[in-house]
Amino acid sequence: MTRGTGTIRTHGPTAVAQLTRWGASPDADLVYRALTMFGARSSGQLAHELGLTRKRVKVALDELNGLAAAVPTAAGWRPLPAGPVIARLRRPARPVRRQDVWRQHFRTVHGIDLPGPDDPAVRSLGSRTAARDRVRRLVAAERHEHLAINTEVISAAASAEAIPLDRSQLDRGIRVRVLQRPPTVDDHSVEHLAQLDAADPERVRELPDPPIKLLVYDRRVALFPVDPLDFEAGYVELVDPVAVRQLCDLFDQLWARAHRSGPGGRPAITLTPREQALVALLAAGHTDASAAEELRLSLRTVAYTMRNLMDRLGVENRFQLAILLGATGVVALAPPTRTAAPRSSSHAETSAPEEESH
Repeated sequence: MTRGTGTIRTHGPTAVAQLTRWGASPDADLVYRALTMFGARSSGQLAHELGLTRKRVKVALDELNGLAAAVPTAAGWRPLPAGPVIARLRRPARPVRRQDVWRQHFRTVHGIDLPGPDDPAVRSLGSRTAARDRVRRLVAAERHEHLAINTEVISAAASAEAIPLDRSQLDRGIRVRVLQRPPTVDDHSVEHLAQLDAADPERVRELPDPPIKLLVYDRRVALFPVDPLDFEAGYVELVDPVAVRQLCDLFDQLWARAHRSGPGGRPAITLTPREQALVALLAAGHTDASAAEELRLSLRTVAYTMRNLMDRLGVENRFQLAILLGATGVVALAPPTRTAAPRSSSHAETSAPEEESH
């Protein structure tokens, strides 16, 4: 990816999980990814390469040191392995209080127009085993859409049991959307979802504190636990149209607020077709001019596209953009050569793009 006269060229893939998902600052995340991808660096080198002030780099390194994510050495600052770092950050800062879970669940349930317990639209599934049997039948009958909010830690056994059901939904073309907490150290949801992401990579989003465990089938039938602290106590099944619609509305609201993530804890970045083509050419060593000629775009459109992409992803220059895209597997990077020219603020980058030439 070119920047000024500097070029970042591709070689083997490198992917690094984003630390900001577990509370690290954006600067600390950026510095950690740079160290992980390109090796030990001094604070001065990092400041020059990333286009940050020395003070920002120092604060970021202090934060990483406090997180046991990077340590100073004679050769410069060295990153510690990503696996243990992420495992430490994934551990909740404080355990969720049982009374908070209880209150949140019932506040959600009491906010919907539930029919009475004697209403035929309400069915009690008196145990988790009964609920699982009912889930299998509902999945087999599903035709259009499956919504799920998961508040549990997924065990290896639960994952193995769920995989065939999940696969059957995807194989039948059912639209599946899942909301869940960010996975913890002993959570097998990452491995579980990795087996399904190839079929539908946009099916999962994360929320720090989902209000209720919920399953909805074709927006007609909903299941949720009787007791949020004891899933073995059984589930409630609803077929009342008003109540189910309210639960679906709740899901849609939470989905809009949730964070989309990719396999292995890496943030998912979606590029437009034009961005994908342009990034691929720049990562292969093209200049803006040669990429514009290859794609039959104006230089102004290339500059605008890159500026818009940087603004959308929250980076300050093309070097930072290249590191972010490389860290999330969008492009693969080798240690770059780079000039220190600041990001241009010319009219060509800030004005609207011209139409492509044909």
